[in-house]
Amino acid sequence: MKKEKEWIWQHQAYPHFEYDLKKLDGLIESVSRKQGELMVLSRVMGRENLQESQVNALENEIVSSSAIEGEILDRDSVKSSIKEKLEIEVPQSYRGKTKESNYVDILLDANSNYTDKLSLEKIFTWHCKMFENHHSKLWNIEIGKFRESGTMQIVSGVAGKEKIYYEAPSCGMLDSEMKAYIEWFNSTPASLMKSAISHLWFVIIHPFDDGNGRLTRLITDMVLSELEESTTTRLYSMSKSINSDRKGYYNALEQTTGYIKKENPMDITFWCEWFLNTLYHALVEAIESIEHVVDKAKFWDKHRDSSINERQAKVLNMILDRGVNHPQRGLTTKKYMKIAGTTSATASRDVKGLLELGCIEQVEGTAGRNIRYLVLA
Repeated sequence: MKKEKEWIWQHQAYPHFEYDLKKLDGLIESVSRKQGELMVLSRVMGRENLQESQVNALENEIVSSSAIEGEILDRDSVKSSIKEKLEIEVPQSYRGKTKESNYVDILLDANSNYTDKLSLEKIFTWHCKMFENHHSKLWNIEIGKFRESGTMQIVSGVAGKEKIYYEAPSCGMLDSEMKAYIEWFNSTPASLMKSAISHLWFVIIHPFDDGNGRLTRLITDMVLSELEESTTTRLYSMSKSINSDRKGYYNALEQTTGYIKKENPMDITFWCEWFLNTLYHALVEAIESIEHVVDKAKFWDKHRDSSINERQAKVLNMILDRGVNHPQRGLTTKKYMKIAGTTSATASRDVKGLLELGCIEQVEGTAGRNIRYLVLA
């Protein structure tokens, strides 16, 4: 008879996680360096550029965190709600209470009130807000309280050939599990290792019928915000990076939570490596995005008095939003026609005008039908 799997929480040493700091030191240093770069950038940015980067990061975090769980949110509603909460603007078209608005509320709470103690009350409040405007015809879930019956399993595969990738602690263990988790969280100083462990440990407990992943990422945000002493919101999205590597995310969990047997069940080094690498990529992407915002601001500051028409502005903004170093930053007359929705003659005339204004330059070695231009940031 095949022996049942032993999940990480079933071992005697749990929850005394172990990791090889020698393997992680280089990653920790790299992540810390990027955090520093991002903090310096944020301090030299103008107010409008900083707000734009904050909105973009919040939008990506909320949309991506939900996308990981298979929920697709309306980006316009998310962005409208963010701008309202940050008091940037109140769009006339935005009215009413939506789930997008609630997601913004709880993310801002995690990002802003990170000096508060973590408590069951806070977690339950987040969970209630998360599902306040949720309507599911598929199944009922317990909202604002722990799951109360059945076995929480992560299962995949066709009927009759399902694979159990993970089984969480029983509902009878949840009070003691969450008590231990919260006591550890509140007594442990903010660090990169705390962010990695708090993420993993909450996933291991899986205390709710639904929403565990989103709550996990909120708690992770809380740690990172405290570590970085961020104001209002951080400038990068961990969830966006996780969503870009969902296969790696689930593989890291499988390597750690007991699906794959290993010599030391409490060794979470593999998870920490994946987590820190993902955080590093999130920071790098944020720095590149902010540099795009700054380049765009410098460009329009330089050309504020130039006679640029609406078509030209639309095309320039699309390229500047990608970043002047983006592989697809090049401009051709055909590309201009497609973006601006205009004729060949108008496109040629507009491109010539941009050349004369010094907004673009011809790429050396290109001519005739293959002529290409680059935007001068």
